[in-house]
Amino acid sequence: MGALRIEREHDVVRVSLARPETRNAFDAALIAELAEAFVDVGTARAVILAGDGPSFCAGADIEWMRSSVELSYDENVADANALRRMLEAIDGCPAPVVAMVQGHALGGGVGLVACADIAIAHPRTVFAFSEVKLGIVPAVISPFALRKIGESAARRYFVTGERFDAATALRIGLVHEVTDDLEAALDRLLGELRSAGPRAVRHAKKLVLERPDAADTARRIAERRTSEEGQEGLHAFLERRRPNWAPGGKAS
Repeated sequence: MGALRIEREHDVVRVSLARPETRNAFDAALIAELAEAFVDVGTARAVILAGDGPSFCAGADIEWMRSSVELSYDENVADANALRRMLEAIDGCPAPVVAMVQGHALGGGVGLVACADIAIAHPRTVFAFSEVKLGIVPAVISPFALRKIGESAARRYFVTGERFDAATALRIGLVHEVTDDLEAALDRLLGELRSAGPRAVRHAKKLVLERPDAADTARRIAERRTSEEGQEGLHAFLERRRPNWAPGGKAS
């Protein structure tokens, strides 16, 4: 996997876009590698999505865009579907995905941010749904972006393609935290995730993605309460001790 660097440390997988010379811009190879990286993350408690160098992801690679100019309609559909499958793989990753964003997140790079469960941005990060500046539209990333920022913000930033700062990204819900120290913020988040039941975290993510109806919500909470993990968590709370999955916890 030449365009990515994948590292596993204990219960965390870190997926880093490793093309800093192109500001981690997309091409067909990077899209395919990203899709594969998120298919099976094992029992990871979290997956970190980051970009090497000064920028997180500056959108489409210029050479890739140049080669795509001559593609037919059907070839463009296939190209777009590859991007869609990659975004769906990140969005549907069973473990929570944390994006660490710096420098630039433009075009498809904003799509990556929108697919993350949690996004942390450096204050000087610049964002843009820049597609309209090229006479095209942010179509493939739109379902993920709309879910994050809502129609009101999309009606401005999709149609203008203007650049906006991290404070604006925080205000419209694209990112969850803006900080000068991304690694310190990540450490705090990982501490929170490790204090929660590993299976409960994955089931909680599925609640957001699947939006079950009322009857199904009752079934899901009953399953979790009667599960081994749910029983351990409830007993630990009542016994005023840490559950066995938490740092410093042990089975009763």
